[in-house]
Amino acid sequence: MLAETLARANFEMPTQIQRQAIPLVLKGRDVVGIAQTGTGKTAAFGLPVLMQILDAGKPAQSGKPAALVLAPTRELAAQIHSELTRFAENTGLKQVCIFGGVKQGRQVRSLQQGLHVLIATPGRLLDLMEQGHVSLDCVRHLVLDEADRLLDLGFARDIKRITRKLPGRRQTLLFSATMPASVAALVKSLLYKPHRIDVSPKKVTVDKIDQYVSFVPAKQKQFALRALLGDKAVSKAIVFTRTKREADRVARKLNNGGVVAEAIHGNKTQNARTRALNSFLSGDAWVLVATDIAARGIDISGISHVINYNLPQDPESYVHRIGRTGRAGASGCAWSLVDDSERGKLRSIEKLTRLQLEEYPVDFGADGEFISGEQNGPAGGKQTSQESRATGDSRSGRRRRRRRPNRKRSLKAA
Repeated sequence: MLAETLARANFEMPTQIQRQAIPLVLKGRDVVGIAQTGTGKTAAFGLPVLMQILDAGKPAQSGKPAALVLAPTRELAAQIHSELTRFAENTGLKQVCIFGGVKQGRQVRSLQQGLHVLIATPGRLLDLMEQGHVSLDCVRHLVLDEADRLLDLGFARDIKRITRKLPGRRQTLLFSATMPASVAALVKSLLYKPHRIDVSPKKVTVDKIDQYVSFVPAKQKQFALRALLGDKAVSKAIVFTRTKREADRVARKLNNGGVVAEAIHGNKTQNARTRALNSFLSGDAWVLVATDIAARGIDISGISHVINYNLPQDPESYVHRIGRTGRAGASGCAWSLVDDSERGKLRSIEKLTRLQLEEYPVDFGADGEFISGEQNGPAGGKQTSQESRATGDSRSGRRRRRRRPNRKRSLKAA
């Protein structure tokens, strides 16, 4: 059955996390997996859990899943649901995905029609449990995906409330990109003699991603961003901001300037978030402005550049952000716009990555317009960020960047 399932899912060679986790999960062991996003974790837990449910041979029950997968964001939950549906094709197994931000009616009807696997964000799951639409009495497999992100987003209390409703005899699988003390405590409280698998890379950044830093005053970042996006090497870009309000403001100014951009963050409704992602996927918008909600669990091919409009609060998030480019063996590029207040964050990032980011020299004209010495990207005249701090010099030539002639479309035109 495993060979047939793998063939249907077009798997030819398992990843390291899949190779180590699948046999253990099939044996019923509790597993802790430490691996970055994009390493195949969904298949590592999804395939063996689905196979165990198939072997049990029990029919789908209304509102009573046999397996529960908890995810930190709506986008990741939807992606897991899509993958598990692909794995379970022609098996008769039913998956249901529930999350907030949309009306619950359709989700409730899906639950009532019966299911084997429930993929959920904690908040919506608790809501539907309290309303009597979901019972966890029959759960035999619990998966916590991106556990560190679940805790970062404040779901620790929700997870405790959910797990109190689970049977004592169950298999628990926890996957996380990092293992801070909070996740270690969660492992200790929920898992029984877990087998630990650690396939996190010794070097935390991806070799094929070129990384640059530009020291830019906060008030001039919008000019710098416009110039960087004007580079003809940029085909599809994600711009990360620290706050939701900043994401909306940056996207609005880009659109007003003729750059077709969409914004995505936690305050958007699910329909708005879906529309933004679909527009970005289709190419109608070639820039996605996002908070860290898009730093994990969103796998979009063809992203040529990631631009950190603001540096993240913790250096680990930087690694996840830039990992949105350079995927599936492709090369990528990451830029960071750093003002004086963010230099401490930059030092933390360089300490974690053990890499001195090269500076992309920039200058500003008297009128405040961004000027760069490189027309086609960071090719020459580069400095490390340490050298720039030492010399205080980030100036280069003064050739103006040209705007992208084929990108001047407004949202209305798109």
